[in-house]
Order: sequence, then structure tokens, then C-alpha cells
Amino acid sequence: MKRHSSSITHHASRITRHSSLASFFRAIAAIVWKDLAAELRSRELLSAMLVFALLVILIFNFALELDVKTRATVTAGVLWVTFVFAGTLGLNRSMAIEKDRGCLDGLLLAPVDRSAIYFGKVISNLVFMFIVEAIVLPVYSVLYNTNLFKLGLIGVILLGSVGYVAVGTLLSAMAVQTRTRDVLLPILLFPVVIPVLVAAVKASSGFLQGLGLAEVMPWINQLIVYDIVFTAVAFMVFDYVVEE
Repeated sequence: MKRHSSSITHHASRITRHSSLASFFRAIAAIVWKDLAAELRSRELLSAMLVFALLVILIFNFALELDVKTRATVTAGVLWVTFVFAGTLGLNRSMAIEKDRGCLDGLLLAPVDRSAIYFGKVISNLVFMFIVEAIVLPVYSVLYNTNLFKLGLIGVILLGSVGYVAVGTLLSAMAVQTRTRDVLLPILLFPVVIPVLVAAVKASSGFLQGLGLAEVMPWINQLIVYDIVFTAVAFMVFDYVVEE
């Protein structure tokens, strides 16, 4: 009888765990769907990021009248400057829209784990950033006559974007509570993401210059470690950040 009771208790705890995990993922999916649906209606965030990114590329195109060999060495830097500036604009607007419309308070009052809000915002911000990058890469390839569609380079862009957005989402949730959020976010964000940007630029440059995987691998490892560590840190402290 005692063994049977213990088995029932164990089975009930497993059901509760599975149920809570399912509700956690449902909450993440609901937040992502909300952000994507709102953006489809307004096209406010994505259009601003795209216009900004394309303007940066055009400015560099006219400013850097370089030969083919020199152009290959600066391509990685120009790409990541474009991604970072457009991404910062997107992160700032993403949280500012939630705050101005009162949606952030509603999300915080919802009976879900706060980390679900964090991961939902990270995924939606990543989707917007990936869309911008998918448009920027062919435009840059045409303007600079450079082949950017290399598997290694695309992998580096994905890893770098994940680390950048993981940290940026946390810091934008912190900065949005202040009056000077537009100025404060870059000041908080850029020093923290220097390791991921340096590694991303170095790895991207290595693939563009045709270096071997062994020479680029240390920078890729740095990106992977950064993504894991800072995503875990943001997951742990997000609840305290939004409470403040």
C-alpha cells in the first residue's frame, strides 16, 4: 500500500512538472506571436531597423572607395557595425513600445514565470534581427561585389546575433524604466557586448579571407561560451530587473 501511494505521488509530480513546462512554452509562444502580429499590423519596428541598416551600408559604400583586397578586410567590420546599430534601435523600440502601450505591466501581472517573458522577447527580437540581416547581406553583396553567402559566415552571424540579443533584451528591460532610455541602452549595452563583437568580427573576417577552420575556431568557441553564459545570467536576473 505504501509503495502504491509513493508511485501515485511520483506520477502526480511528473504530471505537474510536464504541465508547468508546457505552460511555460505556451507563454513564450504567446509572447512571440503577440510581437509578430503587432509588427505585421504596424510595421513600425522592422521598417525603422531596415531603413537604418540600409542607410549605414550606403554611407559606407560611398565613404569606402577601396580596392578589392582592402575591401575584404573591412567587410566584417562594416557588417557588424550595421547589425549592431540596427539591432540597438530594434531592442530600444521593442521594449519602449511595450512600456508606452502599457503592455509590459500586463505581461508582468500575468500568472507566468518572468523568464518566459524574457525568452519570448529574445525570440521575437531575434526574428526581427534575422530578417534585417537576411536583407542586408544580399544588398551588401551587390554594392560591394562580395560573396557573403558562406556557411561559416552565416553561422557566425547567427551566433553573434544570439549573444547580442540575449544581453540586449535584458538591458533594454532595465533601460526602458528610465526617461533617458534611448541614450542609456547603448551606454549599458556596448561595453558588455564587446567580447561577442570582437569574436564575431574576427571570425567573420577569417571566413571572408578564406582562413582555415582551425584558425577561426577559437573565436567561434568564444561566441558559443558567451551565448551560453550570458543567456544563463540574463535568465537568472531578469525577474529582479523587471521588479525594480
